[in-house]
Amino acid sequence: MTLPQYAYFKGEIVPYSEAKVGVLTHALNYGTAAFGGIRGYWNEEQEQLFLFRPLDNYERLLNSGKLLCSENTYTTEGLRNVTLELLRKEGLKEDCYIRPLLYKADEIIGVKLHDLTDEISIVVVPFGKYVQSDTGAHVTFSSWRRVDDNVIPARGKISGAYVNTAFVKTDAVRAGFDEALVLNNDGHLAEGSAENVFMLRDGKLVTPPVTDNILEGITRRTVIELAQKELGLDVIERSIDRTEVYLCDELFLTGTAVKITAVTRVDFRDVGTGEMGPITRQLREIYEDIVRGRNSKYAHWIEAVYESEPVAVK
Repeated sequence: MTLPQYAYFKGEIVPYSEAKVGVLTHALNYGTAAFGGIRGYWNEEQEQLFLFRPLDNYERLLNSGKLLCSENTYTTEGLRNVTLELLRKEGLKEDCYIRPLLYKADEIIGVKLHDLTDEISIVVVPFGKYVQSDTGAHVTFSSWRRVDDNVIPARGKISGAYVNTAFVKTDAVRAGFDEALVLNNDGHLAEGSAENVFMLRDGKLVTPPVTDNILEGITRRTVIELAQKELGLDVIERSIDRTEVYLCDELFLTGTAVKITAVTRVDFRDVGTGEMGPITRQLREIYEDIVRGRNSKYAHWIEAVYESEPVAVK
């Protein structure tokens, strides 16, 4: 991965090589941090980079911080503005990924959340596909269970909780799959390793509810609205049994990194025809037009980075 030139670190934009923490940093030792993910989409025709729903993403980051007893004075607008400044300084002309991190910065021994210093860092890197076979992914059900909300808050992007994701993803990839589906402690479908899940069954789009230990995904929220408004689909939020997935007509994953990734096989069973279905295809096309600034109806979801042709600032 290409490392960034700059980082937002301790209140200012500095060369990336200067954005360093000590090995005793609380977040590094105890996972006491929360992160976000925002995509930037390059439109070659317009020579413009678009951020997708940056204010919504930063609202979730700050809410994750609340779960960690964070005390800071950042606002969603302020973080958005810093991100725009950082992107303009990097001067990227390609798809990219923005990674903000809210973390406990003290260099001490001792597990707690209170009476600690909260910092926010932001970096941006070029970024393409997260799942390479995003038009026909083959997934399996993981033997690992999703972290329960009463163990680590599932609706926050808490860094320490993503060890659970790492177990899930590594076992799936090493077994030859592209991704994995994860059940919660009640035995219902929760998520992918780090993605929300939708299935089409009997003409209705179904997704697990926010009370089934899922992340309240921004892409998930987007897809629900698009399915209802653009395709006229009924969208049902309810618990999903494992075997329902084997019998559904279409299945796809959503998230900032994966966007809308079609799943065509689960545990060596074809989903529907074994090819990406028409609903998944339509949603992917609509989503792609929106994030790249080609659909004025949803212009309020995106934000242009460059005022004119981007020029890297050295």
